[in-house]
Amino acid sequence: MADDGSSQSQSVWPLVKFQFSVKIGDAEMIFQEVTGLSAETQVIEYRSGNSKQFSTVKMPGIQKFGNVTLKKGIFNGDKNLWDKYSLIKMNTIKRETVTISLLDEANAPAMTWHLQNAFPCKMTVTDMKSDANEVAIETMELAHEGLTIG
Repeated sequence: MADDGSSQSQSVWPLVKFQFSVKIGDAEMIFQEVTGLSAETQVIEYRSGNSKQFSTVKMPGIQKFGNVTLKKGIFNGDKNLWDKYSLIKMNTIKRETVTISLLDEANAPAMTWHLQNAFPCKMTVTDMKSDANEVAIETMELAHEGLTIG
């Protein structure tokens, strides 16, 4: 019997990306968009002086983690992100664990990413335009020291 692909459509579906949750420390916050979940390992190239090969050996080096960007609509009187950002003083910001969860159909976490020692490093307010027809958005960028999945 030929496989027509219908078994895939009846059993397993990839997760959708529009249903997610973000916790900064113990506080759950609502965001429209999360971008920048990335990790990279720098490559070290080395060749010893007496090597008979005319090429380098490549080794894994230091890991780098990209900043994560959080976007949300601006609500009247909601200053939560600005309050977190205003706590920054030279090398004295409280670093927190940020938990980003991709939710399944039952709103249960299906995949979870943790940012270690995260702190806000940039805030951006919406552009204002008199002929625009869109929601006002504020953006917070977080720097962090590690991305784990759990």
